[in-house]
Amino acid sequence: MTTPIRVAVIDDHPLFREGVTRSLSEIDGFEIVAEGSSKDDALSIAENLQPHVMLLDISMPGGGLNAIPLILEAVPSQKIIMLTVSEANDDVMTALNGGAKGYVLKGIGSRALADVIRAVASGESYVAPTLSAKLLSNRSGAETIKADLVESLTAREQEVLHLVASGMSNKHVARKLDLHEKTVKHHMTQIMTKLGVANRTQAAMVLRDALDRRPVSE
Repeated sequence: MTTPIRVAVIDDHPLFREGVTRSLSEIDGFEIVAEGSSKDDALSIAENLQPHVMLLDISMPGGGLNAIPLILEAVPSQKIIMLTVSEANDDVMTALNGGAKGYVLKGIGSRALADVIRAVASGESYVAPTLSAKLLSNRSGAETIKADLVESLTAREQEVLHLVASGMSNKHVARKLDLHEKTVKHHMTQIMTKLGVANRTQAAMVLRDALDRRPVSE
């Protein structure tokens, strides 16, 4: 029997928090181990219960972004997904640079959220594709150079990268391309090495940058 993914939901809006908790509880493979409504709650839950994944809002007493470094200092292995309404580039980058493994907008459906949680629990990173696209507009010249490296990828690697950039998890990419999930992970490792990036989110951003800069055919 597969061990369920232990999840904590931290949000200061009770109705939203209860909705997320109920939705995930109805999906096989998840166990809600705690709920909270503040930075202090998040830190206490991380230290005492160590859930596999913590869903953390930005707007809450103490601030969700402020909670990230405190949580990771206390529990370095804690995986954090920001679940918020904020689409601000500064908030996204602060969360990711602070150590959050995911950034998701509250409009996401329960099944899609479950997929993101599974991906993060397995060691992947995830940023909502619309936010990745917005972040591209602020990329520096150094990142623009990296976009040229997309052309150095094999056809299969480009295929995998396009699907990952669309928001698919490794498991879904594997199903789409009729590959083993381990093969997809291997391709992603090769892709990240060739692009000189640290994670799949950065790889997706480089791809989107390359596509934005591609000349339009007459």
